[in-house]
Amino acid sequence: MEKDNIQKPEFLFGKKNYIVMIIGIFVIALGFIFMAGGGSDNPEVFNEEIYNWQRIRLAPTLVIIGLGIEIYAILLNPKK
Repeated sequence: MEKDNIQKPEFLFGKKNYIVMIIGIFVIALGFIFMAGGGSDNPEVFNEEIYNWQRIRLAPTLVIIGLGIEIYAILLNPKK
């Protein structure tokens, strides 16, 4: 009898929201991967790769775009 009263748990967001959130997380992760590296094993040697276009412009832009995707995923109405 009690099994009939058990309701299926509902998620906070719809399936479409979660898919868009996962895409946003991948874009943010890609931005952080592009930021990584550029260091040198020897502290006496300066490496110009730390000021690469990829680390200065592309990576932060990807992180900001990913955050925008996350905000969009939260505000997205799954019923439409």
